[in-house]
Amino acid sequence: MQSVLITGGAGFVGQNLVHTWRAARPADRLTVVDAMTYAANIRSLEPLIADGSIQFVKGDIGDAALLQRLFEENRFTRVAHLAAESHVDRSITDPEAFLQTNVLGTFTLLKAALDHWRAASVLDRARFLHVSTDEVYGSLGWTDPAFTESSPYRPNSPYAASKASSDHLVRAFVATYGMPALITNCSNNYGPYQHPEKLIPLMIIHALEGKPLPVYGDGSNVRDWLHVSDHCEALMSVIERGRTGETYNVGGGNERNNRNVVGLICDMIDRAFDAEPSLAARFASCPAASGRSCRTLITYVTDRPGHDHRYAIDATKLSTELGSRCSVGFEGGLSQTVHWYLGHETWWRDVISGAYQAWIDKNYGFRIAV
Repeated sequence: MQSVLITGGAGFVGQNLVHTWRAARPADRLTVVDAMTYAANIRSLEPLIADGSIQFVKGDIGDAALLQRLFEENRFTRVAHLAAESHVDRSITDPEAFLQTNVLGTFTLLKAALDHWRAASVLDRARFLHVSTDEVYGSLGWTDPAFTESSPYRPNSPYAASKASSDHLVRAFVATYGMPALITNCSNNYGPYQHPEKLIPLMIIHALEGKPLPVYGDGSNVRDWLHVSDHCEALMSVIERGRTGETYNVGGGNERNNRNVVGLICDMIDRAFDAEPSLAARFASCPAASGRSCRTLITYVTDRPGHDHRYAIDATKLSTELGSRCSVGFEGGLSQTVHWYLGHETWWRDVISGAYQAWIDKNYGFRIAV
């Protein structure tokens, strides 16, 4: 049995990891810490909190006193660090928040774990997993080979720079203090419970509400899409069986440009309305409700500054060393995701109210159609 701390556990990947961990290792004691900022949502965790399957603590990883108390009370032997500010557009308008959480917060957590594990003499059997992003590697050309663990760091946004900085902090703690840490760098995630500021849920919800589908530039930017369930399975493999001090890239092997992804979402919604006539009454503003294609909503808008052209992940090291491979194909996973949002209208309507709508107006209100 392990005592496990999951930071950012009310976020998109975090809450999916909580469920994956709970199912795979039911004897472990799980503590979830989350600052409950705009992107957090504990609805999917509420049954686990109610029956005592997990301990939930609202708190900031930058709070050193809180972390010290939690380590003393729970004697964690595993830390899965997912707490982060993660939206590129927000990092452009408010970079300081990303430095506070992603850099200083990571440092505070690393120090708390190191101090406790040294005092408890468990450094040799503890594990610290730092979950990062492929955006630290910068942008690939159209014919460049995919990122590997030895690719140079070339971050192009404040978000990517903050994650690169936190990666370097983790590496420094390994080299200097013998911290039993590992790093994963993943490609773009998608799946259930993702905040609607991200591309796939944003497009699904806007299509259902009959709103424009804003696509940056000409939509040619390419991302490697990773279903969150595959990501969580990989994280479990890395934290338990990966070599400490190592980095493992986690990718879906599903390169698609944004134009293609948005078009697929539109087609899947159109087909869903054809198959389920009752959807027309629920989402009367959606073009599919009147027999038109959601593709009519696609609107190309001014590109964002420093927009990376292409990401692609070479996950050979992960599959070779740990036998971890993706099992969810992109079109199947995307269809599943579209139907999840169709079936969880209450969840996403709660999320998009208030502050979220103000953010959408701020981010996309000034962009002009091209």
